[in-house]
This record gives sequence, structure tokens and C-alpha cells, in this order.
Amino acid sequence: MILKTEKIHIIFPCPVYITKRDTNLSPKESKEIGKIVKEGMYKNAGNSTSNNSDIFNGKLKKIKQFCEEQLNIYVKEVICPKEELDFYITQSWLNITKPGEHHHEHSHQNSIISGVFYISTEKGDNLQVFDPNQRLKDTITISPKEYNLWNSTNWSFLVNNNDLLLFPSWLRHRVDMRNESATVDRISLAFNVFARGTFGRKGSSSELIL
Repeated sequence: MILKTEKIHIIFPCPVYITKRDTNLSPKESKEIGKIVKEGMYKNAGNSTSNNSDIFNGKLKKIKQFCEEQLNIYVKEVICPKEELDFYITQSWLNITKPGEHHHEHSHQNSIISGVFYISTEKGDNLQVFDPNQRLKDTITISPKEYNLWNSTNWSFLVNNNDLLLFPSWLRHRVDMRNESATVDRISLAFNVFARGTFGRKGSSSELIL
């Protein structure tokens, strides 16, 4: 018998964590989202973002608690820091994409981890992410017979109400399609995460205490 020894290893992966809240919005949460919208929205590149960039401050406490619980799992399983670090949400805001609008490609600066919690979605809505090494890979272009995790330069995740996605803040992303609904707004809650504590190696030139 000949034993197969071939194996494809996935190295330096980009972690995208997906989970789902098991409860729908409560009447109180829906009311608080309405208040955030009434506080004002500013026009972004394709959609609108809330003027309030700290909506977890006094509002949507149970959603914040859920996001923080999942964040702790991400930190423990993905980053697995040697030193004691306190990861905390720095900013939180609403995105509204009205019929005919879109959500542009972007990444999040001055942040370690970013998250998106989906409040209102339509069938087929997705988050598209882009390979940061796309330009290097495009120096030689080979058209694939079918796309997979190794030959793709972008990837899309279908999203539904109450889904939460966590990913590195440097990962460029967008919504891959316009809101084709005639009446329904897409609504998502986004947030950024940083950390307090000791970064780098103690006693070395890389040590940073925040």
C-alpha cells in the first residue's frame, strides 16, 4: 500500500470570526437605534454614518455585552497574547445604506480589531474582504478554473440579521452590492477595538506600555 503524504498547509491566515446573537432586537433596542438616527447622520462615500461615534455609551447595552463576549473569544483563540492586555471598544457607530446606495471599500485605522453587527439585512447581503497581498499576486495573472481559498484575491461572506463579524482592522472590506430593495434600509453597527497594557518584549526597544 502506498500512503499519501501530500498535504496543503494554510500559513499566515487572515482570521474572520463569525457568530450570531440568538435573540432579535428588543423594542427598547429598536427605539434606541431610532434615537441614534435622530441625533444625526452624515453622508459617507455611498451611504450614511451616525454622527454619534460612541453609541455604546449608554445605549444598546446588551448588544455591547454580546460583542465584548465574542471579542474575548477572538482575542483568546486568535491573538492569544502572552502579556495581560485589556482589549476594549474605542468607537461604535451606525451605518445606514438606503435603497440604491452602497457601502464603499475601506479599512479601519488606529484600531487592532474591528467588528460589524448586522441589524437589518436583505437576502443575499454580504461582506466582501480583500487579500492585502493582491497587488503582489497580480504581477502574474492565471485565470482559475474555479476559485478557492488559495487563488482568490477577495472573498464574500453572506450576512443576516444578528450576525457579528470580527476581523483585523487592516483588512479592507466593503458590501459587494447596492441595496436593491425598494423600501428597506440596510443597517449595521460597526466598532473598533484597541488594547491597554504592555506591548512588545519587556526590557527591549520594542516595549510599549499603554
